[in-house]
Amino acid sequence: MEKVFFVHAEWDQNAEVWVAASDDVPGLSTEAETLEILSEKLNCMIPELLDANGVTLDAEVSFELLARRFFVSQAK
Repeated sequence: MEKVFFVHAEWDQNAEVWVAASDDVPGLSTEAETLEILSEKLNCMIPELLDANGVTLDAEVSFELLARRFFVSQAK
C-alpha cells in the first residue's frame, strides 16, 4: 500500500493566505491565497522535496491536505 503524506494548512488572517507545512515532507513550507492554488503548488513541491530528501517514490505521490480556518460570529 502506498504511503499518504499529510499536509496541514491554516488560514493566516493577517497575511490573508493559507500557510501549509508537513511533518511527513521535510522542508515543506509554502503559502497561497486560495486552497486551489495551494493544492497546485503542493502537487509540484511534494514530489520534488521528497526526491531531494532521498525518499523513494512510486509513479504517483498521494497527499492529504487538511485545512483549518477559524471564524467568529456575533450574536444578535
